[in-house]
Amino acid sequence: MLMKKGLLLAALLLFFLSCKENKNEVVKESGSIAELPQKKEVKSPFFWNAANIYFLLTDRFNNGDTLNDISLNRTKETAVLRGFMGGDIQGITQKINDGYFTDLGINAIWFSPIVEQIHDIVDEGTGSTYGYHGYWAKDWTTLDPNFGTKKELEILVKTAHKNGIRILMDIVLNHTGPVTNLDPVWPKEWVRTGPICENTNYETTTNCTLVKNLPDIITESDEAVELPDALLAKWKEEGRLSNELDELQVFFDRTKYPRAPRFYIIKWLTDYVNDLGIDGFRVDTAKHVDEKTWKELYSEASYAFNTWKRKHPEEVLDDNSFFMVGEVYGYEISSGREYNFGDKKVDYFDNGFHSLINFELKDDANKDYEAIFSKYNDLLFTALEGKSVVNYLTSHDDLNPFDKERKNPYHAANVLLLTPGASQIYYGDESVRSLTIEGTQGDATLRSFMNWGELDSIPFNQKILGYWQKLGKFRNDHPAIGAGKHQRLSKSPYVFGRTFLNGDFRDKVVVGLKLPLGKKFLWVKGFFGDGTKLYDAFSETIVTVENGKVFLENNFDIALLELVKN
Repeated sequence: MLMKKGLLLAALLLFFLSCKENKNEVVKESGSIAELPQKKEVKSPFFWNAANIYFLLTDRFNNGDTLNDISLNRTKETAVLRGFMGGDIQGITQKINDGYFTDLGINAIWFSPIVEQIHDIVDEGTGSTYGYHGYWAKDWTTLDPNFGTKKELEILVKTAHKNGIRILMDIVLNHTGPVTNLDPVWPKEWVRTGPICENTNYETTTNCTLVKNLPDIITESDEAVELPDALLAKWKEEGRLSNELDELQVFFDRTKYPRAPRFYIIKWLTDYVNDLGIDGFRVDTAKHVDEKTWKELYSEASYAFNTWKRKHPEEVLDDNSFFMVGEVYGYEISSGREYNFGDKKVDYFDNGFHSLINFELKDDANKDYEAIFSKYNDLLFTALEGKSVVNYLTSHDDLNPFDKERKNPYHAANVLLLTPGASQIYYGDESVRSLTIEGTQGDATLRSFMNWGELDSIPFNQKILGYWQKLGKFRNDHPAIGAGKHQRLSKSPYVFGRTFLNGDFRDKVVVGLKLPLGKKFLWVKGFFGDGTKLYDAFSETIVTVENGKVFLENNFDIALLELVKN
């Protein structure tokens, strides 16, 4: 009898818990209670103009293989945050597999350069430093062992593609790495070691060395040059001299290019596209190279990308062409298509680039939302029609970012992820990783290791991440956010709509910001008709348009409205 009573009590307890669990799954629908429907997974097509890009320093993101933390005898002491810290290619792949990028709505990853870096340390004004950042190439034909192997890069690309994520490879064609006791200067036919760039006109920006001891590739020359003896000796020691020479012969026979410095490097860089299916390049120091070089690079990268697609039809994500975004330092969206050197204007969009990094948003971020959104909408649909920009608020070398103290992470998310154009999250934007590290000099303060520990243990960081995730996913689901036409629907409360059309694809969303807490309404008249069912992706609530409005009741000051998918 006691056993029967015990079973009965257990059954009642299970029933009670089941009811409680089901109760938690209901949401409000225009004031009435309705079950939350299963959100249909309908994947939107990918457009680079609306991309949500995550930029990370390979060495500072995640350590996937501790066995490669020290390589090439790099054991000398460095200044604070100026040595290798263990991040690698495997670490990026791990986070893709963990779903970190998917949860953040990321559809493209850009990581700092991974080709082999100079072997020795450099003593500069900001302290002794290794090439942990990847911008000091020694050998473009191979990867740096601190970052990983080509096989690991292949796995990274395949893993990313399986998760609907594109890979942007950061490339440097402007300069070699600095000269050290272990890293000799390239021959004078290849590089110039002076004068230092003054950046006062076109000539003093392109035909010069960026900084002292950073030899500049003579990219404007069409004169054939021999390979450096040091590079030939290195390849011979590594057992790949014959193969490298044979590949170069095939390349120059096919292209008929002269064996000038830039064409060697173009061949070496586009090999990664041909072999692995890299989706695009982020081009470093673009304005310090004559623009015709970038058109040539894009031509060869496109050839390599199309070759890879033909050979791997089952791995092709879509029909997007190869993508190139340039770092024309100081370019602002207000400039339109041209960058002004003072004595010459250059249209980089007409020289291989689909997009340029926009250095203006970090200043615009202090304006009200409508001023920002309408400005960017107007420019992208007039002066930049058919092109785009990559917006950012913080980066690896901008010492004047927006909100350096990380006091406004919600506002930063709203501005970055909702402004028209592509967005670039810098690793740690979403986790309030500190940008003010004691003891650092120069840009090292921007480059601390990713604060995974804080994400695991501090509720505030987790809450911030959750906010960025909701906006990031909404942006990924809706190309209208980055590439659509902007329309203000209401000034108070602030509500706007975005509409995007591309062939048969149509996308419409409504967003409300700075909304009152508790009961609220959003004006959607003229955008969504009465009776239309909408889903608020932020509060996970279904609403129905009534008299040109939708009503919500929650403690959020933001709403992300999309059509309920049937």
